[in-house]
Amino acid sequence: MGADYYYVLKVGKGASEDDLKKAYRKLAMKWHPDKNPNNKKTAEAKFKEIAEAYEVLSDPQKRVIYDKYGEEGLKGGVPQPSPGGSQSFSNGGSSTSSFAFNPRNAEDIFAEFFGGSSPFAGFGGIGSSSGRHRAFGDGMFGGFGGTETAFHSCRGSHRSSEGPRKAAIVESKLQCTLQELYRGSTRKMRISRNLADASGKTTQVDEVLMIEVKPGWKKGTRITFPEKGNGQPGVVAADLVFVVDERPDNLFKRDGNDLVVTHKVSLLEALTGFTVTIQTLDGRTLSIPCPDILQPGYEKVVPREGMPVAREPGRRGNLCIKFDIKFPTQLTDDQKAGLKKFLM
Repeated sequence: MGADYYYVLKVGKGASEDDLKKAYRKLAMKWHPDKNPNNKKTAEAKFKEIAEAYEVLSDPQKRVIYDKYGEEGLKGGVPQPSPGGSQSFSNGGSSTSSFAFNPRNAEDIFAEFFGGSSPFAGFGGIGSSSGRHRAFGDGMFGGFGGTETAFHSCRGSHRSSEGPRKAAIVESKLQCTLQELYRGSTRKMRISRNLADASGKTTQVDEVLMIEVKPGWKKGTRITFPEKGNGQPGVVAADLVFVVDERPDNLFKRDGNDLVVTHKVSLLEALTGFTVTIQTLDGRTLSIPCPDILQPGYEKVVPREGMPVAREPGRRGNLCIKFDIKFPTQLTDDQKAGLKKFLM
């Protein structure tokens, strides 16, 4: 009885292409032999099994055969009679074609995903100093979050019609505070990568990449450094792509180009008026009078005190103040009588 590829990847039989990629990335990183030096033999077997499972389930033709005949049928070939006595495989269409399954090298599949055979080596302090893709922050900003998945391949490698194959794009999150995205900042990211010459000899190169975070950038903004990944013989180095991610702020929430803040007020303030004092993300103090009686759901909008609009210099969103009215938990009889007299 052969392996259950769905079980190997921990996915269901209805798994989509994205489900398979996600599962492969997670398991391949976990079981890569370089990550398991004390259990390398078991890891190598598991790593190959994961790659084989992904190769089969991600290929529509192979998946059809596997679903119908299992691993034995796939590897043994499931022949169907065709005119002339030869053997062929039907892929579900009107025509037939010969089929043979020869598993690809597990490291090749891994390299297509991660831009190298061991991209996590050295990331955030994980792996050896001889890693293929090492990248660190400048200390002040915490680098890439210190996780083994800080960089990941987001597209398969490809070959130009006129040139050599290019390694898969390599992505990393660029964690930014809301204050950085409000004011802008300069980030320094130190990378260490291997470059290969024509003979296949590799040389380690260290470099500092400068990222100018522009005021108003949003989560998902992409910054690309062409061909700053590892080089391999006959392969163009991968592009490094940083994707902006926004850290939660203790006071403000971002809503597009607007900033939203919730301010607590007493029932007395809600009925008689008050002044809100807010410290902005660039250090200014705003004093905002609220003379009106607060109605349920009332919001105070302060124009042009929101986030900068990245593509429209000089323009800003609004500051929206929501109110959380704190009602008293108990009243004396005299207080109740006084309120009734006042509100009637």
